Amino acid sequence: MQIASFRQRLLSRVPLAGTFLKTPALQLIEVLAQSDLDFVCLDAEHAPFDRSAIDACCAMGRALDFPVLVRVGDGSAREILQALDCGAVGIVVPHVDSAAKAAEVARSARFGRGGRGFAGSTRWAGYATQSMPDLLARSQVETVVMAQIEEPEGVDACEAIAATDGIDALFVGPADLSVGYGHDSQASDDLLRALERVGKAAETAGKAYVSWVANAQKAQEWSQYGMSCFFISSEHAWMRAGATAEARGVHDIGKT
Repeated sequence: MQIASFRQRLLSRVPLAGTFLKTPALQLIEVLAQSDLDFVCLDAEHAPFDRSAIDACCAMGRALDFPVLVRVGDGSAREILQALDCGAVGIVVPHVDSAAKAAEVARSARFGRGGRGFAGSTRWAGYATQSMPDLLARSQVETVVMAQIEEPEGVDACEAIAATDGIDALFVGPADLSVGYGHDSQASDDLLRALERVGKAAETAGKAYVSWVANAQKAQEWSQYGMSCFFISSEHAWMRAGATAEARGVHDIGKT
């Protein structure tokens, strides 16, 4: 019941570890589902995921009961609808820098007047095997909506964004936010102040607090701000690091 319980675990601030998937290959969902990761997030903003690739990866996640999120390319209703209909357990929406944007994102991800279009024949809906009342109820307890705070304006509006109905988590984007503050690294006081402020806003509103980190050590460090869900690096970095470590071990043969 990993998919069914994911939102509850997120909101309960149980420590959760996932990663961004940059390669549009369903086989990687199979492999990562065998790990101790709690979820993966398809990066449809910065990686070559088209609708077909999202569909295939979400299908594998559903088959294995492994939570798959999608970082959509933008906050449009079309992008959100497609990701959720394919079977994503939730969405990560970039560049949410105002309460108005947060409200529009939440509306697009939730059923109701002016919101997510209802279709009972999608993968998420079980291909017409579930009733409308059951699906509407399931959406309330399952679907996750994360708003990415990536601009200084988003930090300034974080309290209002956190208070928006239908937003489940605030996701600080440390790289974009650092650049937005005029820095070329993620080590500025501006970023640390932003982490603290957004963390307090999330806690006050009863929402989850999320960020990207390079490794578990950074996750431990940033947990002091109230973060409990971490997108750790990506499969690109892990493959490169693993390959390099093993290659160096071979290259070192005979050096001692």
